Amino acid sequence: MRRSRRSEEKYYLKSGKNMSRIAKKPIPVPPKTEVKYSDGILSVKGPLGEIKKTFRSDIDIKIDNEGITLTPIKDIENLALWGSYASHIRNMLSGVNTPFQKKLIVEGIGFKSDVKGNELNMSLGFSHPVKVIIPTDLKVTADKNVITISGIDCENVGEFASKVRSFKKPEPYKGKGIRYEDEVIRRKQGKKSV
Repeated sequence: MRRSRRSEEKYYLKSGKNMSRIAKKPIPVPPKTEVKYSDGILSVKGPLGEIKKTFRSDIDIKIDNEGITLTPIKDIENLALWGSYASHIRNMLSGVNTPFQKKLIVEGIGFKSDVKGNELNMSLGFSHPVKVIIPTDLKVTADKNVITISGIDCENVGEFASKVRSFKKPEPYKGKGIRYEDEVIRRKQGKKSV
């Protein structure tokens, strides 16, 4: 028997089913970190810098001595945001204290990468070099075909790493291309000569 929307909502909120385990506990604020929340904008300031993010009013955010507490305003759709917002805030608190880092490995004969000023230059077997402008909030280094991307914002680090990888995705026969450090490429067997 299907429940009505209102009774379903009460059932979920009473039973605690499908509710985020991540967001139930208050999020502790690390030392030397300032957190402010006003008009839907949460700003986190730490030793490495400051991050600001906009959050919808569907989740109530409170800052006290115990940490940051998130409470969903009673609606089933908001329960999905609850855990996501908690993860975003944890990433913000972590990023201003310890930078996020992604490593990309450039594999292939003649493939090269180096950083000049605010540009990442790569030779990827095309007739022209590939140049990517590095965002101001990220630090990028290229050493022995290993590109290291670091920054305080987890999303920006991941997005830039994905953009760089997309220029030459690894192929399955020889593994040539750009791959993440911990990425495993499933190899295919080439055609055998008779």
